[in-house]
This record gives sequence, C-alpha cells and structure tokens, in this order.
Amino acid sequence: MNQLKLHVVRENQQIEEIYFETRRLINSGYTGRNQETIKRHIEELKKEGIPAPDSIPTAYEVITRLVYFDNEIEVVGEKTSGEAEFVLLCSGNEVYVGVGSDHTDRELEAVSIIKSKQVCPNIMSAYVWKLSDVRKEWDEMILRSWVKDDQGKKILYQEAPLSVIMTPENIMAFIKDKSADKNLEGVAIYSGTIPLLTEKANFNNYFEVELCDPRTAKRLYCSYQVHVLNYLRG
Repeated sequence: MNQLKLHVVRENQQIEEIYFETRRLINSGYTGRNQETIKRHIEELKKEGIPAPDSIPTAYEVITRLVYFDNEIEVVGEKTSGEAEFVLLCSGNEVYVGVGSDHTDRELEAVSIIKSKQVCPNIMSAYVWKLSDVRKEWDEMILRSWVKDDQGKKILYQEAPLSVIMTPENIMAFIKDKSADKNLEGVAIYSGTIPLLTEKANFNNYFEVELCDPRTAKRLYCSYQVHVLNYLRG
C-alpha cells in the first residue's frame, strides 16, 4: 500500500489532515459522456500512433506507488505529456476529490498503453475536497490545464466543464464492476481526460492543472516541471 497525506478543505474552508491508504491505483480512459467528444479524443491519440481502445470506457491498472505530489518529475522518454483529470479516492463511506495529471510516455503508449502508464508518475494535488461537499455544483466545475510553448509562454491546453465526463458515481460503478473483488476501499481512480485545445500533444517541460468552481473561485491545483533523464549521455 501507499499512504498519502491529504489536506481536506471543507465548505467552511477549515482544513483537516487525513491519511489515505492506497490499495489500488487506476487510470480510467474514454470516459466522456458525449460519444462525439470521445471520438475526437481517439482521433487526437491516433495522430500520435496510439490505437483505438477495445472498449469504451476503459481502465488500466497502475503501480500503486506512482502517485506523486512533487512539483518536479523525472521521465525517460523525450515525448511525454500530461492530462488534466479529477481523482477519486474511496475511503470507507467517504469519497475525496483531487485534481491531477496522468503523465504518459506517448512513444511507449503506441506500443503498450498499460506499460506506458508505469514509466511516468501520476501527479495529484495534496489538497482535496469531500465529494459530498461539492457534488451539487459538480457539473458546472471547470477542469483545465496549461503547458508552455518553446518560448516559455504559458498557454491554455485543455478546458471543459465536468459535465463532459462521466459522473463520479458512474466511474466508480464501472471500476467496481471491473474489479475482481468488487471492492473500492482504498482505490484511487483517475477520471480520464478532456480534449486538447491544441492540434497536437505538447511535449514541453511544464504542466499545470486545476479544478475550479467558477461561482465561488474555490479550486484545487497542482503543477510540475518535467526533467528527462539524460545526464549519462554524450
């Protein structure tokens, strides 16, 4: 198991510290509510040589310790990129919500999607909400990400309301049905992502993601720098 120290931000802005024992880590995929949106995302991935999935939605098992809160990560490949996702953490009768990135090696993804999930970490915010505190306004909340271009300028990379992704309940039901033991206790689930606003994936060294309520300006956030391991080259 991987123990995560989380800071739970409540409706009154009080912060509670909890420890979440991660028993399983799962990356969901192709979880859009709109089939046209899913098809667009599949076409985006095809441009990078990634084949269409066998089923929609889908899910991938990930090494449990690959959840990081770090603001820097190390990768092996030159072509890796992040994806904006919300994160569901199932603990007893509570479900906590974070925001994060399923960082993926795109070259390896064209060979084996599940293996590509193991060579890069999953990044997540250390601050989370209780799902019950934000469920009422869920569909109106905005998920977005930014990257940097070759000149170092930050550009909006993804942006969409959560209404375009399957509901938390439907995602959890899907994962539970796929699980051999039908048990979500200690399971961390990455939601699957939203379409890009750019024509192709960005392989630069910066990724930033947030989940925000536009009515109240409350948000969850994380960002990180990407360093390619190359200090033994040359």
